[in-house]
Amino acid sequence: MTARSTAIEATGLAVGYPAEVVVEGIELLLPASGSLALVGTNGSGKSTFLRTIAGLLRPRAGTIRVLGAEPGRVPARIAYLAQSHANGFILPLRVVDVVRMGRYPARGLLGRLRSEDEGIVRGAMEAMGVDHLANAPLGSLSGGQRQRVHLARVLAHRADLILLDEPNAGLDAGGRERYLAAFAEELHRGAALVTATHDIGEAVEYDRVLLLARRVVALGPGSEVLTPDRLMETFGIVVRDPHPEHGARFAVAERTHGAPQVVELPESATR
Repeated sequence: MTARSTAIEATGLAVGYPAEVVVEGIELLLPASGSLALVGTNGSGKSTFLRTIAGLLRPRAGTIRVLGAEPGRVPARIAYLAQSHANGFILPLRVVDVVRMGRYPARGLLGRLRSEDEGIVRGAMEAMGVDHLANAPLGSLSGGQRQRVHLARVLAHRADLILLDEPNAGLDAGGRERYLAAFAEELHRGAALVTATHDIGEAVEYDRVLLLARRVVALGPGSEVLTPDRLMETFGIVVRDPHPEHGARFAVAERTHGAPQVVELPESATR
């Protein structure tokens, strides 16, 4: 693939920190407009890998190219949603102010937003169902509402590569439905999407899934890698559904998280 048609290319990649390698041996080729789900427990390396792609951490070994360049070289083309967002508590920002930040890469921090930009901002807020909160202080919102606002900020960026770290955190059922629909539209627009998630039901819908447990457990289509054996390697415990009449279903119970997930996968994933 050419750089123009490739979102991420990693060869022999190790990610981590100066005193610690978290995951090594990552081999990945994600095409432009492709989608990748990173699945694993807390501490498995998901966030570390995302931060390396975003250029916030240096690779510990190997090589990685992001949109044809070294990580961090094309920030205007990348939208990154971290797990924590401090800006609402530091500055008295309104919802619309936060979502407008998504247009800064295109216009500059001090650049004047155009009517086109304001239309994109409104559309992003509508997509996440926070348009009626446009003038509300961010700090007055619930955790789930703030997550919707930050997802709207990412949508407003119109990035070529979107990196999401646990985007479902704090979302209710309505928020989750809006999030899934909005980012499916981003894929349709032509953006590439990489998401760190614990939601296996969501992960199976991605083009490829990377299972992490401080090492690469498996990489491939969800129907091939989301098997009971590999999920056991990733999460620790997999409990098969005792009622086969329900179809191809099983539960995943993590050692470090709450209630097990029960997800329905393609029949081939349970053979």
